[in-house]
Amino acid sequence: MKYRTIDNTTLRVSELCMGTMTMGWQTDEHESHGILDRAYDRGVNIYDTADVYSRWVEGNPGGVAETFVGKWLKTKPRDRIVLATKVRGPMWEGADGEGLGRKHILRACKDSLKRLQVDYIDLYQCHSPDPNTPIEETVDTLCELIREGKVRYIGVSNFSADLTRRANDYAHSHYSCKFICTQPKYNLIFRGAFEGDLLPYIEDTKMGVIPYSPLEGGLLTGKYRRGKPLPESARHTMNGRAEEKMTPQVIKTLEALEEMAKKRGETMTQTALAWLLTKPYITSPIIGATSLQQLDDSLTASGKTLSQEEENELDEVSNGL
Repeated sequence: MKYRTIDNTTLRVSELCMGTMTMGWQTDEHESHGILDRAYDRGVNIYDTADVYSRWVEGNPGGVAETFVGKWLKTKPRDRIVLATKVRGPMWEGADGEGLGRKHILRACKDSLKRLQVDYIDLYQCHSPDPNTPIEETVDTLCELIREGKVRYIGVSNFSADLTRRANDYAHSHYSCKFICTQPKYNLIFRGAFEGDLLPYIEDTKMGVIPYSPLEGGLLTGKYRRGKPLPESARHTMNGRAEEKMTPQVIKTLEALEEMAKKRGETMTQTALAWLLTKPYITSPIIGATSLQQLDDSLTASGKTLSQEEENELDEVSNGL
């Protein structure tokens, strides 16, 4: 496993990040711990979760993934783990049950620390924007948590370039701190939202980038084939948009990816992750897994990059997606 340092921090993280969104939903506690163990044994040191995982599933109250991670953490040396979690989603009833307001963040952080069974969170991230709360209130509260030692660093997820800039400018001018990274959705067939306005800002400020959905929910693994029915377990069937994603350009990109993977002697998963790892602005893509076999496939991408010719080919075929 290779490691990368997030600029202006002491955080040195593995180039692949272990995501936990499916834990407590598609994997039970025992299976989840097995996946976490395998990732740790293979050198992964950054683990990403969120308090809301996976509240959208019937019978899941939220906080389940954090609870699983917290129990697992008791078996590992805390100082070797970079623990990242997120705040924003609905976690309890009432006016302050969700959002990025002061009352919600303070209670949510306390609850996350309890579920994770730790004294501090390495990276505390805003899961998504909150249009009902001034960004200044959010920054004030997060910087208070840093001063109290409950949080080491702060980050954002799903924020626009403009909102990220506003948050960072206020944080730096009032507290001499900054949001060290962003967590956008970004992959070979979902590029435009990140590369448009956010990437230039990221490159200018040297923020870390920890992209989620690097395999677009399975589309980039070879799971989906033209003319064949989609798997029942496909994550995309949850919102009924799977067929819409299979545009002519997406199909062409998947075919180019498959052909390149064959030439390189690796799986489509590994080549898709290698495309991300080749980008100098990427810190650590978040991989997920519901089985050890699936995890091993992704972990094998560590250390892989594309040649300039290969990168140009995939960039060109997927340009505009």
